[in-house]
Formats: sequence, C-alpha cells, structure tokens
Amino acid sequence: MGSLVRMGTMLAFEEALRIVLGSARGLGDERVGIDQAANRVLAEDVASHMDIPPFNKSAMDGYACRRADLALHTEGGQAHELEIVETIPAGFAPSKSIGPGQCAKIMTGSVVPEGADCVVMKEYVETSAESTIRFTGQRTEDNICRKGEDVRAGQVVLRKGTLLKPHHIAILASVGHVRPLVSKTPAVGIIATGSELVDPASRPEPSQIRNSNSVQLAAQARAMGVPATDYGIAEDTEAAIDAMFKKAAGQNDVVIISGGVSVGDFDLVPGILKQNNVELLFESIAVKPGKPSVFGVVARASSPWRKSWPGRPCHGDGHATVYVFGLPGNPMSTFVQFEVLIKPFLYKLMGHDYRCPGVRLPLAEPIERKRTERRVWFPVAITEARTVRLIEYHGSAHISSLSNADGLISLDVGVARLEKGTLVEVRLI
Repeated sequence: MGSLVRMGTMLAFEEALRIVLGSARGLGDERVGIDQAANRVLAEDVASHMDIPPFNKSAMDGYACRRADLALHTEGGQAHELEIVETIPAGFAPSKSIGPGQCAKIMTGSVVPEGADCVVMKEYVETSAESTIRFTGQRTEDNICRKGEDVRAGQVVLRKGTLLKPHHIAILASVGHVRPLVSKTPAVGIIATGSELVDPASRPEPSQIRNSNSVQLAAQARAMGVPATDYGIAEDTEAAIDAMFKKAAGQNDVVIISGGVSVGDFDLVPGILKQNNVELLFESIAVKPGKPSVFGVVARASSPWRKSWPGRPCHGDGHATVYVFGLPGNPMSTFVQFEVLIKPFLYKLMGHDYRCPGVRLPLAEPIERKRTERRVWFPVAITEARTVRLIEYHGSAHISSLSNADGLISLDVGVARLEKGTLVEVRLI
C-alpha cells in the first residue's frame, strides 16, 4: 500500500495520532523482578492471594479491651479497673483472649486478641497499678483495621495495562507478586541529520550549531523507562543518512530521525525511507510546530537490512516491524511532537493507553493569532494566582522558551482568539 497522504497535504493532528496508535503492535511480554518493574506496563491482572490486613490489626499503641467494660465511665459512672493480661508486640500472636474486666497492652500493627472489640489509646488511660488500667476518656473509636477491609483474597488489585509507578510497586509487594509479567519495552534509535550540526561537546564554527535534538529525544524516551541509543549525526547526503538509518533500523523497534523531512534540496529523509521499503502513512500534519513530520512502518522481511537484525520480536504476521518517525530539525518541533505523538505511541507499544497529566486553568491574558489552518502549541507558565500565561516564544527554534515553562497549551484549527479567563487544558511537561 502506498502513502496514505501525499506530500503537501496536511493531515489533522487527531487523524495522525489515530494512525500512529492504530499501527502499534505489542512486542511480547516478559517477567521482571519487582525492583525492575517501575515504569513498565503490566501484561496481566494481579490478584491478592490473601486478605489485607490478614488479621484484625491494631491501628495504634494502646490497650485492647471490651467496649462493654468502658460503658460505666462513658455513662458518667466510675470505670472499672481492667487487668492487663499480656503485652502484644507487633509480629507476635496473642496468647490469651480478653474476658470481662481484662485488657492487653498492644502495639501498632499487632494482632488484636480474641474478645477485644476496641483499642483504647494509651493517652486515655491511667495506670493505677503495674498490672491494671482505668479508662479516662469519654469515648473511643474502635481503632482496629479489620481483616480484609483493604483487600479480599482473590480481589484484583492491579489491572493489565497499568503503568507501574512507585505506589503500584508497593501494591505488588503487599500481595507477594515479586515477578510481574510486563510488556517488553521498545528499543529506540535516534538519528540527527544536518551537515551544520556538531556534537554538544564541540565548539561550533560560524556556520554550525550544536545538536540538541538527539540528547533531548533520548532523555524524553529514557524518562519513560524506554532505552534509547543515539546514533549520532548524519551529514546531508543520501549515503550518510541511508547507512545510519540501516544501522539504527537493524537494531531497534523504533527509529526517530530529526531533520531532513521538509521540501528543501537537502531534505532527503522521506525518499531514503521509501528506498528502504518504509511505507509512509503520512508526510505532513496540520500542527505548529512540527508540520513536516512523517511516520512509516516496514516489515523486517521486506527490508534491505533484515539480515542485520537477528533475534528481534515478531508479530502475528510473522514479521518484526520497525516504526519510523521523521521530525523537523527545529528543537521545539522535536520536543513537542515527541510529547504529543511519539510518547503515546511508545506507551501503546507497551500496552498502555497514555493520558498526559494536565490541569484546566484560566488564561491570564488573551491569546490571538492570524493564521488558523493548523493546531498550534504554545509553552506556558502557571502563575501563583493559578492562571496560565504565555511564555515568550519566538518559534520552533526557541527551545530555551521551555526552561521556565510548566506545560503546553494548544489552539485548535480555526480558533483565532481565546479571551482572558478562558479555561484551557495545560499539558504538563
């Protein structure tokens, strides 16, 4: 099948995202240790094999007793002295049950003994003798965490598709699920094109600039827990770009190329991808920044570099697939398009439907633009008054505008102005 969208035809962003997400195929599953599970995506439901708490548990330090023995005091009479029959440390089972006129000194997290129906805080008792106490409060809560009140045996505690964060790791530990089944993470290869680029450690000549795209894209991927390899800079020649693409595609599931995707004399990437049997599904998106972004797929079996890729995973059609993104070279374009297009795709490969964290807040000032044929993204800051103000932004090369930004907002196609006070969705970064 040929390209779905011809060069020069802008695809709506929503349609581009639909195509990208619809192309994602899982890479298989693997079991990992719980200490390696953060930022991975569960490939199974996880159920608890036991009640949590597994016993009636004291919620505080105090005395386990019978509420009936406290009734005289709470009704205005003289409370009975209660005999302390034992002390129950955390981690030890009670050896005695609590009968009338009795109590047990108990520590937070300890098993509540049989016969006791409440735990009195130690601040609400007085010790009249070494082995007795008297309740001095007016009332008491139960102060008992009941068996199974958090989780019942057999209850699903985490669902397939969950992106595991630290609190999910704690849940896995609490149910003893120490080797969860997770989706494999895609390997990402990153290429920068441009004869004007030099390594960030180099001092540029007057006609050169440092390559910030590759380290930025790698950092964005690694922040997701996705391994990324920087293949360096390819000069603006067919041979250089082709060789570097073949190498990256032979070793990765996803290749991201920055630069060389527009319509200039040295924008060679789309043609080179087609020569490598990459099916380009779109070549232009109605967005700003990032209009000349491209996306394509290629099966290993149909690629010129298939022999250099041993052991990569295969999908249902029997062929491993490589996914290719070509992004404009301007750094704001690469940053924004990774956040809004590539990040949801990488999570989809791992079986997770990504929803970017965001907040709805009012604009501190109106926003206006002249041209409305593209969806546009702006960097913004959140003020102390919890309003949204635009960051000074000079265009798609102005990556330093993000240094003080809290997030991004967008104006949809056809929208020329938003008034002060309009609620906008801030995509947090």
